[in-house]
Amino acid sequence: MLMKICRAIVFGFSCCWAMMAAAAPLEVVEDVNQIVISRGQTPVLTYHKAEMPPPPGETELFRRSGFIHPLHAPNGDVVTSIHPADHIHHMGLWHAWVKTKWQGEEIDFWNLKGGRGTVRFVEVIDRNSLGFKVRQQQVALAYEDRAETVVLDETLEVSVTSSAQANVIDYTITQTNVSDAVLELPAYRYGGGITFRAPETWGEPDDSYVTSTGLDRTEGHATRGDWVVMHGPTEQGSASVVIMGHPTNHDAPQRMRIWPKGKVFFNYAPTQEFDWRIAPAETVVLRYRVVVDSHRLVSADVAPWWRDYAKID
Repeated sequence: MLMKICRAIVFGFSCCWAMMAAAAPLEVVEDVNQIVISRGQTPVLTYHKAEMPPPPGETELFRRSGFIHPLHAPNGDVVTSIHPADHIHHMGLWHAWVKTKWQGEEIDFWNLKGGRGTVRFVEVIDRNSLGFKVRQQQVALAYEDRAETVVLDETLEVSVTSSAQANVIDYTITQTNVSDAVLELPAYRYGGGITFRAPETWGEPDDSYVTSTGLDRTEGHATRGDWVVMHGPTEQGSASVVIMGHPTNHDAPQRMRIWPKGKVFFNYAPTQEFDWRIAPAETVVLRYRVVVDSHRLVSADVAPWWRDYAKID
């Protein structure tokens, strides 16, 4: 017990030190296809401006831009995957609305194979020493006699602090309904908020979920949580990914989509319990923080990070 207490104190001190210290020198490099953030020679994340083509033999509807992959642990290990065989539309670290109604039609910006909607990168608004701000769009695609229409014009702001202890990514979504119709968001089990797909090596029996209320993967789905920590094997050992939802988010603490078995997937779902709507010209903001560590974390390890993010004394 004493060793566990000491470990929690030491880890908490190192976390707080890393948060208070100036950000480690980062390189934010952009080309025509992507934005890559690195700490020295160690990559942190890659954001895709260009559309990623689908796997061989799959429909072109799976083409998509505007997502992060790979996301790395502080030692460089990869902690995301894209185009898994069971869900080809899963794209590392991303977001999109799933069950929506717009102009009397059901529009799905998430399940790309349906051909009703997609998410696209549009332009870089800002790039600085800590990250970037990009413009994206959630688009209702052309079908039957309906023209392609931008429904949500959004910005994604990504700000990074990186050290040997942890990579910390602030992920802020600002969405404005630029159409002439209300975007209805009926209650649904997933979609909308930040979403994470782990490497295919993360899965039973070698993975773990623990929520802020102490629930595991078999109990955590559809519960509310300030944060979740997940871990799995990597090339150099193991890594953990913590995802936090900001207390000011809509319906916070938001309910979570957690797969009770199989591979590792996570989504904060702002409309899992209640309907929502975004009126024409209305703007909404969703804020999340991702912490990636090159060790297997437990709840006590996450507490200092959460206190800093939520500004809890």
